[in-house]
Amino acid sequence: MLMVILILTTAISFQYPRKEKTREFPPKFFGKRLPELNNGRPLVSTGVSYAPDQILVKFKPSLPAQAVSATLSAYRTKKMKRIPRINVYQLKLPEDVTVEEMIYVMSQNPDIEYAEPNYKAYIATNDTFFKYQYALQNTGQRVAPPSIPGAPTGVQAADTRATKAWEETKGDEQVLIAVIDTGVDLNHPDIKNKIFSSGQDFVNDDSDATDDNGHGTWVAGIAAAEANNSEGIAGVAWNCRVLPVKTMDEEGTGFYSWIIEGIRWAVDNGADVINMSLGGDVPSQSLESAVQYAFQKDVIVVAAAGNDSDTVLYPGAYDVYCLAVAATDASDEVPGWSNAGPEVDVAAPGVWIVSLFPEYLTPSGFLPYIWGDGTSASTPHVAGLAALIKSIKPWLTVSEIMTVIRYSADDVNSAEYPGKDEFMGYGRINMEKALVPIKITTSSRQ
Repeated sequence: MLMVILILTTAISFQYPRKEKTREFPPKFFGKRLPELNNGRPLVSTGVSYAPDQILVKFKPSLPAQAVSATLSAYRTKKMKRIPRINVYQLKLPEDVTVEEMIYVMSQNPDIEYAEPNYKAYIATNDTFFKYQYALQNTGQRVAPPSIPGAPTGVQAADTRATKAWEETKGDEQVLIAVIDTGVDLNHPDIKNKIFSSGQDFVNDDSDATDDNGHGTWVAGIAAAEANNSEGIAGVAWNCRVLPVKTMDEEGTGFYSWIIEGIRWAVDNGADVINMSLGGDVPSQSLESAVQYAFQKDVIVVAAAGNDSDTVLYPGAYDVYCLAVAATDASDEVPGWSNAGPEVDVAAPGVWIVSLFPEYLTPSGFLPYIWGDGTSASTPHVAGLAALIKSIKPWLTVSEIMTVIRYSADDVNSAEYPGKDEFMGYGRINMEKALVPIKITTSSRQ
């Protein structure tokens, strides 16, 4: 979900914390001085897909455990796991039965609430590079060094007012932002002091959420990279900490079951905010139940709208339970690839965004930082804002924080689409307005 340009510098030593979780760049990568991944385009969907031998099933609460076991046996399915809290079973099918056939058969059973495929989702990017972070402070500057071709110049004040917001708070270290993604570089110098724990990996089923793709590290840096450390960039929520949750593999895809487990685990392990710069094309009752669980536990969920020039992805489309985020550029315009729809709540910068990249995936001669595009980058700007609000006003409920973020946004496209619209929602976020000690109402929006 991002275009990538790494920053050339002196030689970098490679570190491989876990060999089985690393991968090399394609050979063509080393032949370019300023390489791009995905041909410089935000990552988009490659079509609906799901596990060919798995389904997700929820039995009615009235069915006893013994009856559940008997039912699974009758269908010749094998229980891979039961996802707690939302009580969804991940089942492996017999070899001679297709997903479609089993779902149809189970849909006829009055003891089964629903059965659905296990769909795949995809990833939706005094500090050295702060002067290029137009999203935080836009003075009309160029958004990347002159050595990088194609970088535009910003428009003054087309930003999120982050520097003004930091006068109110830079975050509380007790506030946790769970980054549900490809993992995080746990030892990156610009975020290692902000990592709460090694997290959880639902792809490899262990407790080491090391990033083997790069996307999750890029996202985590936008939300909470360390500031004033003479290193790299500044994150939106300076003092808040990151809880890494790996639900996407090295190719940037992951099954809904991994994401569902990741949401549940993050909530149960103290997350205050959940960032999901990812999404799938297909609705899922199991996924909706997981997001609802987070909402009911007063955890703010922020999700990417997507980059397909299409409708809002799931879980972002579950409007009651989470904030769906569209993208803007350095001129406060919405890029054509940013997904739209009535579920879009707000927008945030998502074009030419600089952030972290794993050191052990960085080729020799490049700094571990990248520029990228996508609603993947827009989302952690909003998640960081949610963490700042939670830090300074911990008594607010998740619904109240979502309301503050929505109604404090700047309606920057009001000339064409006054009020809430399907492209920016309520507008591009304004962190200063969201944090000032006044009552936010619809009439106070600019």
